[in-house]
Amino acid sequence: MMVKPVLKTLALLALLGMPIVAHAQADAADAVDSGDTAFVLGAALLAFAMILPGVVLHHGGALRARAFAALGTQIGAIVAVVSLLWIVVGYTLAFGAVTNGWLGSGNAWMLIDLANVRGNSAVPEVAFVWLQLGFVVLAATLLTGAWAERGNIAWIVPFAGLWSILVYAPITHWLAGDGWLASRLGAIDFGGALNVHACVGISALVITLLMGRRAPWAQGLRGQGHAPALSLAGSGMVWIALLALTAGATLAASDDAGSTLVNLQVAAAAGALSWLLIDAMTLGKVQPLSLARGALSGLIAAAAAASACAPGMAMVAGLAGAVAARVAARLIRAGTIDDAVDLVSVHGVAGLSGAMLAAPLIAGTLGGAGYAPGMGLVRQIVAQAVAAGVVLAWSAIGTAIAALMVAMVVPMRVTEADEARGLDQASHGIEPGEA
Repeated sequence: MMVKPVLKTLALLALLGMPIVAHAQADAADAVDSGDTAFVLGAALLAFAMILPGVVLHHGGALRARAFAALGTQIGAIVAVVSLLWIVVGYTLAFGAVTNGWLGSGNAWMLIDLANVRGNSAVPEVAFVWLQLGFVVLAATLLTGAWAERGNIAWIVPFAGLWSILVYAPITHWLAGDGWLASRLGAIDFGGALNVHACVGISALVITLLMGRRAPWAQGLRGQGHAPALSLAGSGMVWIALLALTAGATLAASDDAGSTLVNLQVAAAAGALSWLLIDAMTLGKVQPLSLARGALSGLIAAAAAASACAPGMAMVAGLAGAVAARVAARLIRAGTIDDAVDLVSVHGVAGLSGAMLAAPLIAGTLGGAGYAPGMGLVRQIVAQAVAAGVVLAWSAIGTAIAALMVAMVVPMRVTEADEARGLDQASHGIEPGEA
């Protein structure tokens, strides 16, 4: 007889407890926003779809035809090795949960301990991992232009992997992973003007100096590449990839993401037109590669403050970045540095310029989001200058260390015979074709 009252009591307690359980489940579900998550995943996926063929076309069209297939092989191998190393150790060095300001902790080694959401966002940390993988893959594949037509793939692949850990990951932590440049100094670099583009440009300069000039270039044969139209198409794809990654970095399908896209687009447009206009005025003609270089340098220059400035100021940044990059490109071409695809000028100079321009661009009086507490124009300029100097120094030092370490095992360059035939076909079984 006592069974029925007991069962009734248990049933009543269960009914009373159901709202509590449901509320707890709702709270857990609300911690992750499906719309924001879909936006970040989609942005990263779009970027990957553009990066892989885009960099091949962007670089390949500016080189000799016989280097095209070898370049594609190098880029595919770099994507593979960098992806593996980023998951194993790169992500935790850049974005580990506990930090001393210099490197992240090892909690995310092999992604074994990820948070439910990333920081103050409503996006799962694993989605953030995917987005950041897009940035490091873009940076590493862009570097292929530094050893164009003369790099040995046996050196290229291990170097790219080591570079992503030794150079890219620490700089990214300092600027984007709650490291000392951002958290203690107050430097801003929202879209990777420093940790992606300036890092790539300075690293490319070091590699070019270590590797030496291409044989045809050293003989005075400085062609425009076999297919400028393909390079222009590839630049358009890289353009889209940068839009997607930078907008995705807002970690929300929000007004900030929309503002970021608008700012980057008008900066790229201003950069493209300003480079073309200067060419028309000084050379009497315009070229496809000029349009491509101008658009990318303008976009890169606006990246650091893309989410915190007004569209008008983004246009100014795009124009200034393109002008600075073009001047640098002309000076480099007149010298002895063999910068085959203008990585040093378009990425390095535009990235450094954009980082410095970020200080005035975000001022509230110019329509920007304003400065963080305790910061002002002067302090922000100092912070940006220090960050730029640190990135420049470590990119150069770390790249030299990584390059020479791998060169102790395998040579950096292919043989003179292979280079004369059209790059390193012998190293990966590609028969040389006719240019």
